Amino acid sequence: MNIYLTIFLITAVTGAGGLALGGGLAAMVHSPSDRTVSLLLRFTAGVMLSVVCFDLVADAAEDSAVLPVLCWIMIGYLCTYLLNCWIDKQAHHTHTHSHGGHDHDHDHDHDGHTHPHKHDHTPDHNIPLGTDNGELCACGSHTLHTAGLVLAAAVALHNMPVGMAIGATFAGAAQDGGLLAALIIGLHNIPEGMSIAAPLLAGGSRPAGAIGVAALSGLPTILGALLGYGMGTMNPLLLAISLSFAAGAMLYVIFGELLPEAEHLWQNRLSGLSTMLGMLLGMALIFAHIH
Repeated sequence: MNIYLTIFLITAVTGAGGLALGGGLAAMVHSPSDRTVSLLLRFTAGVMLSVVCFDLVADAAEDSAVLPVLCWIMIGYLCTYLLNCWIDKQAHHTHTHSHGGHDHDHDHDHDGHTHPHKHDHTPDHNIPLGTDNGELCACGSHTLHTAGLVLAAAVALHNMPVGMAIGATFAGAAQDGGLLAALIIGLHNIPEGMSIAAPLLAGGSRPAGAIGVAALSGLPTILGALLGYGMGTMNPLLLAISLSFAAGAMLYVIFGELLPEAEHLWQNRLSGLSTMLGMLLGMALIFAHIH
């Protein structure tokens, strides 16, 4: 099978499919346990950290000196950070983060706003996607339905550099390495899909519509993956740049989003065990396909 078609299909399943799966889970379980979501986020962060350290950075260092690799990691981190800051500004919430969860209470659904997990009424899921029930977000500036659409757009923009990480991994390693990276991104997308669908469902959207919006926000992952692979196969220098930039983008996802949100949802001294188990699993999978 053509490698571009392979990357397209894999990222479609793990990118759009992972978000759709998260949206489906949100439709089935309106109030997932904070502890469960926190442990999942920590575990995913651990696996992603293994991919960054033992796969992306290791491959980049083979084709370039250490200093340029470090510089491009910082550039990837900062670009992803600035992108998320711009998204927050467009959403009129410069003091909250769509994933990072700063200074808001536990009654929220990951979209940078404070939303109660339970409402005093039962949403009418027969309302079309384009219609909301008028319930305001706690910020008071727009409805829950609008908040869900804003978050979907934010996730879509955020998924471009994430997709580049998958494509660069395909270009720099065996196909198993790209499959592993795509699988990890798919796991990372499940809680994001839940966070997109939850306010849409609370705002009165049909489950099918909310899941569809979540899935559509994963389409930039495909474009990013194809772009990352194309750049990575041009020459060794561009491959090293792509891998390093993608590593920086993933480090921001880990330390700027997943771990802070996990810590906010549930704090326990043993919760770090989930991150360590994720790292060990990531290491085992990486070294298994290397050897």
